[in-house]
Amino acid sequence: MQIEEDDQKVLAGEYGETPAKMLEILIALGKVFGAERLIPVRSVQVSGASYKTIGEYGLEWLQGLDAHVVVPTIVNPVGMSRNRYQEMGIDSRFVEKQIEILHAYEKLGASLECTCTPYYLTITDYGDHLAWSESSAVSYANSVIGARTNREGGPSALAAGIIGKTPEYGLHLLENRAPQVAFKVDGLNSAEDTSLYGGLGFLAGKIAGNKIPLFSGIRPQKDSLKALGAAMAATGAVALYHIEGITPDARIFKYTNTELEEFTISREEILALYDNSPVEAVAIGCPHCSPDELIKISEILLQKKVIIPLFIFVAQGIIEKYSSVVRKIEMSGAKVYGDTCMVVSPMMERYKSVMVNSGKALAYIPNMCGALSRLGTLEDCISAACGEK
Repeated sequence: MQIEEDDQKVLAGEYGETPAKMLEILIALGKVFGAERLIPVRSVQVSGASYKTIGEYGLEWLQGLDAHVVVPTIVNPVGMSRNRYQEMGIDSRFVEKQIEILHAYEKLGASLECTCTPYYLTITDYGDHLAWSESSAVSYANSVIGARTNREGGPSALAAGIIGKTPEYGLHLLENRAPQVAFKVDGLNSAEDTSLYGGLGFLAGKIAGNKIPLFSGIRPQKDSLKALGAAMAATGAVALYHIEGITPDARIFKYTNTELEEFTISREEILALYDNSPVEAVAIGCPHCSPDELIKISEILLQKKVIIPLFIFVAQGIIEKYSSVVRKIEMSGAKVYGDTCMVVSPMMERYKSVMVNSGKALAYIPNMCGALSRLGTLEDCISAACGEK
């Protein structure tokens, strides 16, 4: 593996012990996967930010680092809203530890946006090399934007932030981005509720595993693309997908139907995932809501009153930018929280059943929160929260 002269100085400890250790992580990772060199990255997104997921050992590791990131580095959702944790009912010890984690990342120079949708807050362009670790963000960056990133672990992503580079292997190389399995989809149109595309991803991820899918027969909009990729990353390990005529890299790879194993998924199979049984809470925003989704939620909730807990999760930066929309939503009794999400917050563990409009949440909530998850459309979710079902 080629190591540049400046990196040799880092390895020798000329810039401190922590940068040397971080570079060792990247070089070791590169050697495992046959990378020939390290390449610069434009931005980094680091997972492992909630005390619920990293615990005491993760916190101690972070606090032991003495360095500063050299490229824009955003942190994944944490276990609570930084400014509303009291009303969320978060245990005081958890609050203390979560604040320590945030301080550790802040000391390292990371931006405390705490979101799984960094593409709403940072400029990311086609062909950019990144080191992102949140599975749904990785999928969106690779598939919808056409950037280049592997799904990094928390330590390797943070190492990339401190060094400014990542090993060139996997999805950083064009030859590794070709489709490996095909899906023909029947019965979905571009205006469908995003939950149907989340349901499609829930089913397709189980079939695809870690292969790169190529879809035909669908023309989803951006929020549906987000839902599709997030669900496939949850039920499978899909970090990149292509859609004929939609996603930017799909035009590069030309295949006939006979060259890839093809599966068909119908609208009826997706609808079979839906369950309108009574629930104790409703959660929307996995991944975090887009501005368009926030606006749509506010329109549906107009003149409605929430009677069971309705939680909406979104990046704090979006909350601040769309504060008037958030106020309209919360007039109904719903709560809009930044910094956190339904999967990594201990708040959701108090409910035995939760309705979601996300294929990713449908997959994760049972194991991460110990609750039954029910899939519904956005309208279903709001109707359930308002006692209309």
